[in-house]
This record gives sequence, structure tokens and C-alpha cells, in this order.
Amino acid sequence: MTSSSLAAIKTREESLLCHTYGRYPLSAARAQGSRLWDLDGREYVDLLSGIAVTSLGHCNEELALVMAEQARKLVHVSNLFYQEEQLDLAQRLLDLSHCEKAFFCNSGAEANEAMIKLARRYMKRVRNSDAFEILTLKGAFHGRTLATLAATGQPKYQDGFDPLPEGFVQVPWGDLAALEAAVTPRTAAIMAEMVQGESGIHPMSPDYARGIEALCRKHGLLLLVDEVQSGMYRTGRPWAFQHFDIRPDIVSCAKALANGLPMGAIMATSEVAQAFTPGMHATTFGGSALVSAVACKVLDIMRRDRLDERAARLGEAFMSRLRDVATRLPGRIREVRGLGLMIGVELAFPGHEVWAALLDRGFVLNLAHERVLRLLPALTIDEADLNAFVAALEDVLTAVPAEACHAC
Repeated sequence: MTSSSLAAIKTREESLLCHTYGRYPLSAARAQGSRLWDLDGREYVDLLSGIAVTSLGHCNEELALVMAEQARKLVHVSNLFYQEEQLDLAQRLLDLSHCEKAFFCNSGAEANEAMIKLARRYMKRVRNSDAFEILTLKGAFHGRTLATLAATGQPKYQDGFDPLPEGFVQVPWGDLAALEAAVTPRTAAIMAEMVQGESGIHPMSPDYARGIEALCRKHGLLLLVDEVQSGMYRTGRPWAFQHFDIRPDIVSCAKALANGLPMGAIMATSEVAQAFTPGMHATTFGGSALVSAVACKVLDIMRRDRLDERAARLGEAFMSRLRDVATRLPGRIREVRGLGLMIGVELAFPGHEVWAALLDRGFVLNLAHERVLRLLPALTIDEADLNAFVAALEDVLTAVPAEACHAC
């Protein structure tokens, strides 16, 4: 893209939109599969997939056909009506885990709001308990609404939004003793991501995940699992919690559920779901016929193509190559971590120049917390694209003087 084109777009945006995003120096004109093109036709490999959203790639032809067909049949009538498309989706979604009831909404934050509301109402109306507090983990990211912001364990996102809703207590990540010490008679649930995404890709250890579940059962708490980013086959299983052989009471998901159309959901056990009765929670747009039909096809494709197995296989090979780079270039990479195709490369120094150099070479990815290259490619990405990124990263890091790394 020419600088004048980008400058014109930036000027127009500044006059029209609230300044809430730190944009990348790129205006996407079109996309296909794991490729993006700017207005001048320059091609990029997309290793971010809309932040773990377009897991079947951009402009998937099978999904486009479903959209077109459904758009001519039924788009939206509100949740005052029975809709078969919702039931078809619920069946497919629930078949992927032990959960028995679903609720559909429009985003990850809405899904987490629904999960919080269901947990509190279950305690109040089913258990006849006054417990309402939810323990969350530092470094977590659960959304941008006031409640999910209060649940998010990162103060930088809470700046200027006080007073936040009460009822959320953050505890250190990885510390079971601190988690148990935080339990009081007011505690209703523990809410956690099995892989913290926004904070730089931090997977739980099996002992930690199982320890959290055991703590919940010991104290009669609900276990709430946020799978907004880690779910939908990304980590090598349909849901990240399935790596640890645990059974959450409520699970939230969104992002990849409709491959770019806005959709979120929660899944719960029948025991907990009974707390929601008519009128106690609702949404105007959630689970519309159009989006439900597309999400059904997303799940059909993921299952048909065994994308969980593919994510596990590609992710393991990709991380192995990245660790080889770390070995060959000591002092540049502090750690490579992840699960499936949810991967973080933590640099030993602030990484903005590395991120910018990779973008200049045609690779779109995210920089989290100044040092972590966050990689969330489509589950359908060609392995050759991942190998090309490894080569580009090694080339970029080779140009970084070792003494500059040690200085950080």
C-alpha cells in the first residue's frame, strides 16, 4: 500500500471513529485462506486469523454457500420463536463435551457475562446460598464489559472505569495454595482460561488444572472455563480443558464458532443450567438462524477434516522448529510455549522492531505484552507457510546484536 493511500484511510478514520484501536499499518482489502492483500495488492501470510477467529481460513467457500442459502431462507426472527438451526447447532456443540445445555449470544464477552450470571443465579436460586464472588487468575482476559473487565486480571484494562462491579477476586496464576486461601463463604466459583491467550500464551500444567477442579469440588464451588480463544479445536482437542481430563460446570466459547460472523455460546451441565428460567437472561441477536447455520457448517468441517489432530501435529512441529531457532540464536528467544496452534514466542527483549520487520516481510501476527509474538494461524494453514515464518524469524533475529539482547 502506498503511504498516501494509508494516510488517506487513517485521516478518514480519525474523523469518523472513536480512537479505541492501535491499528497495524495495514488496510486489508481482501482475503482468502491464510492470505491477506492490501489495497495495492501486496500479499501477507496471516498468522493471526482475526485473533483466533477465522480458523477455517478467510472466505471459506463452503461457508459462503451456506451463508447465501440461509440468507434466502431465514436470517433473523428473534428468540421469541423456535428455530431449528439453533437446535442443530446446540446438538453439534454439546456432542463435543460432557455439557448438556447451551445458550447462544454474540461475542466472547457476552458469553462470559452469561457464564457469570448463570453461576451467581445457580448459587442463589438452586443452592439457596449467598455466595457470589468469583475467583479469577492474574493475567487473565475475560472481556471488555464492566463485569468481564472486573474479572480480568490485568489492571491496565481497568484504568479509568472505576467503580467496577464487585464480586471478583484475582489470585496469582499457578499458585493453588493462594487460590484455596482466597476461598471464603462468599465464594461461588473459580473462573479460568486453560491457556491464557492475551497475556502471552500461558498453558496450564495438568497438575494445576486438575488441582483447580479438585479445589472446586472440595469447597462446593462451580468451575467456569473460558474457552473463547482456546476452544474450537485450536489446541489439538475440541476444548483445551479436555487435555486435562476435567469437567467444568460451565464453558464459554466464541471467536472461531462462526468463522468471523459474531457468535458466542455457553455450555453447561443440566444441573447448573436449571438456574436460567424464562426471562432471566436473553439476547436479541444471539443464535440467529443465519449465524447458527454457518456455525453448524464450521463444526461439521472441523470434525470432518479432523482439525484437532491437524492442530496438534502442526503445532508440535512448529514449536519444535521455533525452539531450534532459539537454540541456534542464544539470548534472542526466552521461551516458546503453547498448545496446538496457539503459540507464543517470548523474546528476551522488547519485540516491536522484530514484529515490524516480520510484517514488512509479509507475516501478520500479534505482539503481546511487548515481548511475546502471539501466533494463532488458521487450522487449515499450509505447513509451508509456517516453515517460511520460522525462516523469516531466524533471519530477523540473526540481525539483532547479541549484546542488545543481553542488555535487556
